[in-house]
Amino acid sequence: MGLKRSMGLASLTFYGTGTILGAGIFVVIGEVIGEAGTLAPIAYLAAALVAFTTALTFAELGARIPDAGGAMEYAARAFGEGFLASASGWLLIVANLVSAATIVTGFVSYLDSFVSIEGQIATTVLVLLLGAVATVGIKQSAWFMTVTTLVGIGTLLFVLWVTRADMIAAPAAIANADSWGAGSATAILAGAFLAVYSFIGFGDMGQTAEEVRDVERTLPRAIVFSLLIVFVFYLAVSAALVGGNATEAISDAQAPLVEAVVRKGWPAMPVAIASLFVIVNGALAQMIASSRMMMDMARDGRSVMPLAMERVNERTNTPVLATLVCAGIVLALALFLPLKTLASGTSLAILLVFVIANAALHRLKKQDQPEGVPNVWRIVPVLGMIFCALALVGQVVLWVTGIGSAGH
Repeated sequence: MGLKRSMGLASLTFYGTGTILGAGIFVVIGEVIGEAGTLAPIAYLAAALVAFTTALTFAELGARIPDAGGAMEYAARAFGEGFLASASGWLLIVANLVSAATIVTGFVSYLDSFVSIEGQIATTVLVLLLGAVATVGIKQSAWFMTVTTLVGIGTLLFVLWVTRADMIAAPAAIANADSWGAGSATAILAGAFLAVYSFIGFGDMGQTAEEVRDVERTLPRAIVFSLLIVFVFYLAVSAALVGGNATEAISDAQAPLVEAVVRKGWPAMPVAIASLFVIVNGALAQMIASSRMMMDMARDGRSVMPLAMERVNERTNTPVLATLVCAGIVLALALFLPLKTLASGTSLAILLVFVIANAALHRLKKQDQPEGVPNVWRIVPVLGMIFCALALVGQVVLWVTGIGSAGH
């Protein structure tokens, strides 16, 4: 039994916005500020260069090849059933599951900011709940994410209103001569690598292709709309957080946005509770994407994926076994690995996938250009490959030199 096309432009845009926005702005922004300091908005700009070029690549690829396999299927169509296709599939599964664990860990940190609950218990309960929602169906999951995304956007608008004076002061703080020294490029690069994590949800949108109505038009538009929305928020919120000259306190906080609001004299509880709703979006989407990838690999007989993973439940139209396996892996990762290690690992895996996806589109565009799908400039996938490769090399250099290590 196949997947059901039940998502339109609005629901997919909210799905994508919630996927990208979640932990990237509510959790990882503190880690980005910890690396880049006052220059965090510049780090987000650098990360956006990587994200936007590759997002346009995914917009065309998703319309060309509307398949739940996402980047794995793109590589297979461009380079054949071989190493690159298999590597893309496994890298996507790793990236999605590690990302989901990152978000779960961030959720527990936020929860701990206003209520005392044993971390392992909170982690376990959250993963079980997300697994249950993911098995119900993509339409129900999309509605859940639409509601939580609206809550999240409202929360971010409130945070920006509370910190509006700091946001106005940010350009002067960034331009301050003390912020720019010999290590500024390194700080921006280290922050940008973590910030890349904040944009990666558009890849997951591609894996919903078999569940989207009028996919050739809807998927590309939803990817672009989602990325534009979250980019505006990343830039504005990061500026507001660094403009108040409290970067150290923000980077050390378990809940950076809660810390920012509390420093302005507002209570922590409302923002913390609202933040929890949107944070779970990303984890849910990553689990859904991973289960679809496992299903697709099993369905196509690829990469020794057990055949049982292809089964789609007749009532829920979801791959239940694959979803439960994904939930179990996410739970194990979230219980035993720290946040920064998880975020860095996600970025490394997804950048490799992005390089392959850009190379796939570059090759496919040489072969033909189908009618009815977006036709991005040929320079776009080339730039995407270059930016992603530079980000990978930069992070390896940072790790080798001991700067921007993945531990915390």
